[in-house]
Amino acid sequence: MTEQLYLADDSVRRFKATVERALDDRVVLDRTHFYPTGGGQPHDTGILYVADDPDRRWRVVDVEKSDTIYHTLTPDEDGAVDGDDSGWTPPEGTRVVGEIDPDRRDAHARYHTAQHLLSALLLREFDAPTTGNQLYADHAHLDAAYDRFDDADLDRIETRLNELVAADYPVERYTMDRTTAEATLDTDRTRIDLLPDSITELRIVEIGGDEPHGDGDAYGDDEPYGDDEPYDRTACAGTHVRSTGEIGELVVTGRETKGSDEERVRFALAAHA
Repeated sequence: MTEQLYLADDSVRRFKATVERALDDRVVLDRTHFYPTGGGQPHDTGILYVADDPDRRWRVVDVEKSDTIYHTLTPDEDGAVDGDDSGWTPPEGTRVVGEIDPDRRDAHARYHTAQHLLSALLLREFDAPTTGNQLYADHAHLDAAYDRFDDADLDRIETRLNELVAADYPVERYTMDRTTAEATLDTDRTRIDLLPDSITELRIVEIGGDEPHGDGDAYGDDEPYGDDEPYDRTACAGTHVRSTGEIGELVVTGRETKGSDEERVRFALAAHA
């Protein structure tokens, strides 16, 4: 089973690993920082090259997780990948270096953290739990159980999101035993009940809870939460920024009805909108 290094530190962009299996155009590594598609977040892309022969390199074009994590490769136009007896993928036992596309990863981390803020905001201020989400490198959307958001709601959501960004709250990650988490954490937001029973250790992502780094407390005057309580606490395996200020200005770009009592809110970074 591939060691998922991004769970411990999702800021790493370059790492060393060993090929455990080579399967046509895919490889399994003993360890990886490449994030696989999941949880509404697309996979990372990047480069994989032989540690002692950097000219032998491949593009990582897809990353999927099933029984383990599979990296789909294609020859890199800047690298000389010559065929040999083992095929054109690096054979089992090859020491390789992985380099993650930093722009794509950073965009995903910013949008994923923004999605956490939006989910917490909608639950706190509209009693609207998240039912689904999808992010990309230049926009995202979130589905929530709510009758209908009007223009005033969207303006309020955008304003509140940017207050939370400006407050520059820390984004922490830690692991917790599932039994302990179910007994002590608010399952309405952490949504632990939706996780497979096979997951016994959870990675918790927590936003806020300490003094903000930026423009003061953005929790809202009507919120029964102090700085000792996080604004959001969720079981999540995705990638995130280190503090909300790294997200940047957000724009709510629209809404649409997705069915009975379900709304979709679309949002983007101001630079992308």
